[in-house]
Amino acid sequence: MIIPRRTHIFVLVDALGWTYIRDREFLSDLLPYRQPLHTVLGFSSGAIPTILTGVSPAQHGHWNLFYFDPERSPFRFTRPLSWLPEKLVNRRVIRKLLKEIGRRLLGLGRGFECVVSPRILSWFNFVETRNIYEPGGISGAPSIFDQLVKNKVEYRSYCYHRYSDQEILKQTARDLKESKCGFFFLYLSELDAFLHDHCQDSAAVSERIAWYGRELRKLYKLAEQVDPEVTFTVFSDHGMTPVHHHFDLVEQVESLGLRMPSDYLRVYDSTMARFWFFNDRARQKVTDCLSQITCGKIISEEVRKAWGVNFPDDRFGEVVFLLDPGWLLAHSDFHGKRWMPVGMHGYHPEDEYSDAAYLGNCPPPSQMCTIADIFQAMEKAASDAGRELRAVVCRSAS
Repeated sequence: MIIPRRTHIFVLVDALGWTYIRDREFLSDLLPYRQPLHTVLGFSSGAIPTILTGVSPAQHGHWNLFYFDPERSPFRFTRPLSWLPEKLVNRRVIRKLLKEIGRRLLGLGRGFECVVSPRILSWFNFVETRNIYEPGGISGAPSIFDQLVKNKVEYRSYCYHRYSDQEILKQTARDLKESKCGFFFLYLSELDAFLHDHCQDSAAVSERIAWYGRELRKLYKLAEQVDPEVTFTVFSDHGMTPVHHHFDLVEQVESLGLRMPSDYLRVYDSTMARFWFFNDRARQKVTDCLSQITCGKIISEEVRKAWGVNFPDDRFGEVVFLLDPGWLLAHSDFHGKRWMPVGMHGYHPEDEYSDAAYLGNCPPPSQMCTIADIFQAMEKAASDAGRELRAVVCRSAS
């Protein structure tokens, strides 16, 4: 039996960019309040915590997954690997072993992947040591899940660590019928991987987006049976930019004759490169090299501050180099050499393809400009759910 109650549903569809739904029919009759939102510089590791907290990466502390922290690195035991040849150490079997150690022994969570070269892993820490979809999961700021606990609102949160997108939708439908929850947060992650491989195939994209439209429509109709005034919001963390060019930055940097880790450290993140230096010679040679590249540029401190990714201790990079939209590192720590995606995100936040999307069945509580503003809609729903719960309790007591 379905028990009437106030219901708030928020669905995060990873990589559902505004450019992919702007000219397609996607729940436009159910969700008439629709607009693009600027994302943050970087990847989901920074964007999703921004959505969940409403503040910038510099404030909540999450940006890229790996950051410089040699004193507290959980992988200090791998320091001897740094003096071995890269070809000997940087192998799939070693990365897989370190991944299992990180997940099972070091408590780094189900999402941990060893995407940094094992040679330099001992200088780095991992930012997502806790589940960000639970209370206390984000280190530097309270999230919507902390707000829900504060308001004593019973809720459900579903993420890819436990379920596929199809399973999440089915489980949500069951919980709508059987639980008394008033707040649901769904994270559907699989569109991101699909668009990485197929974003330039318009027919395939249309078919995939239509599937999400059908499934979410079914969930919406069920939610209406629970609560005819349900608030239903679909949004994303970023878009997906088609890739047309590749640049071998690794070869450029390695040709400088510097040694790692004695001179410098680096992490290559698909669309950007982050560097730390141990002497002025290395800093000068790398920055001179980067300054001559025409398909990207070093992000200035002023721009990093404006984008909310400035960290005084430079934990995420003393120098950060960003490729232009549509360019991709020929190989990186994250996508390697064998997989060459046709779509990528992590470019300039004002790149049109980078825009996230916001779709709702009711007006947002305030002006929506960036993905950080999504938090205000969720916070209002959490506050409303808490107030509704207190009203029910008062009526029952009387």
